[in-house]
Amino acid sequence: QVQLVESGGGLQQAGHSLRLSCVASGRTFSSSVMGWFRQAPGKEREFVASITGSTLYADSVKGRFTISRDNAKKTVYLQMNSLKFEDTAVYYCAAGLRFLLSRYNRDYSYWGQGTQVTVSS
Repeated sequence: QVQLVESGGGLQQAGHSLRLSCVASGRTFSSSVMGWFRQAPGKEREFVASITGSTLYADSVKGRFTISRDNAKKTVYLQMNSLKFEDTAVYYCAAGLRFLLSRYNRDYSYWGQGTQVTVSS
């Protein structure tokens, strides 16, 4: 069993930055693919970023967001720069059993409760 707890969300102005953190407990963190997804009101959950030893990003955040991980701390981060109003969403951390980058919900077995990010224009 894996438990994921996100933190770092909040209200921020457009153009500014936020950093999300996700702390994992349970199975071996270092062998899990980790991902960030988000869900805006009235929309489906969408992929943001994924990390193994490599990284993968959605086109909408490429160049603005950076995903990273600290295996010793069992923590994955999402540094969000140049925030836009359309980045407003609940952000979810996810962990997958295979060490492969993925943008698909089905490849992630464990999910956090989410943290709200609101960007004011």
